Amino acid sequence: MKNIGIKIEDVRLSFGSTEVLKGVNLEIKPGEFFAFLGPSGSGKSTLLRAIAGFGPDPQGRILIGDRDVVGTPPWKRNVGMVFQSYALWPHMSVRDNVGFGLKERKLSAGIIKPKVDAALELVGLSHLADRMPNQLSGGQQQRIALARTIVVEPEVLLLDEPLSNLDASLRVQMRRELLRLQRQLGLTTIFVTHDQEEANTTSDRMAVLDGGVIQQIGTPQELYDKPANLFVAKFLGTANILEGKIEGAGSNAHFRTKTGDVLNLPQSAGSGTNIVLRPQNISITRNNIENSLPGNVLHREFLGGQMRYLVEAGGTEIVVDQAHTASQEVYEMGTPVHLVANTSTAVII
Repeated sequence: MKNIGIKIEDVRLSFGSTEVLKGVNLEIKPGEFFAFLGPSGSGKSTLLRAIAGFGPDPQGRILIGDRDVVGTPPWKRNVGMVFQSYALWPHMSVRDNVGFGLKERKLSAGIIKPKVDAALELVGLSHLADRMPNQLSGGQQQRIALARTIVVEPEVLLLDEPLSNLDASLRVQMRRELLRLQRQLGLTTIFVTHDQEEANTTSDRMAVLDGGVIQQIGTPQELYDKPANLFVAKFLGTANILEGKIEGAGSNAHFRTKTGDVLNLPQSAGSGTNIVLRPQNISITRNNIENSLPGNVLHREFLGGQMRYLVEAGGTEIVVDQAHTASQEVYEMGTPVHLVANTSTAVII
């Protein structure tokens, strides 16, 4: 299988009067595991289907390698797609399902059999070749759908929320399996999901979409640590957003919340009216110490490895995650506390 990249240039698509893709530009590197992440209605599945050739042709260009495939039927694009529903033929055995695409290409039985055997071996299901789809678990069906897609040797693998029908523990196992297969094949892969954990744990890079517009592109760590706007900050994990304004400059820069409380900032803080702090970058204490916000505990939850507090401070409700130890003080609801923020990790938006 070749390593081949994808370029999306000013892609626009409307359904009736509703514009669902609004000038999307994106480049996916050869061999990259790339995720489209966003809420329902963000345009991520529409963009994936536009690459696959399902649905109306968009405006703009979609290049797979050096070929602009807009207007090309799906079966001539040499992409493989795994659907949310797996779409296995219920009347065909596992072997016949996997070999279906090869048979449609008019290959001989002598060529089809070793290719199917190799694909089943790759997903670890050679022993189930003669079973019917209704005799398989959800995870096994998903692997068969993958084998059926891989066996035709596509240039690009497209995954449309393939894990959403699995239970939580199986999803964790299968996303690891997906990544293992992708790395083994070196196949350029696009994974559509609304689940940030799935995107974070599998993708080399991701694009966060909302309203048919790409909000930000980068590695999972880049997007989490340095969100470009409030939508990305809120969508990728829990984000505490304090409203206020930056005052002073250089070593005298500080952020004044709308309640008048002050947090000192690094010299490179920049400008903006919102400060974003992640829960793990805030600590909680009874002591009124420098560079802290006074507040009151509203709620707490024990999550095993950590205690999560909801604290009213700085004119908003702030989530604080504290690593749990047996000797650690537990703050009851209504307790007056102070929040100490690691402002070196703060993002000003």
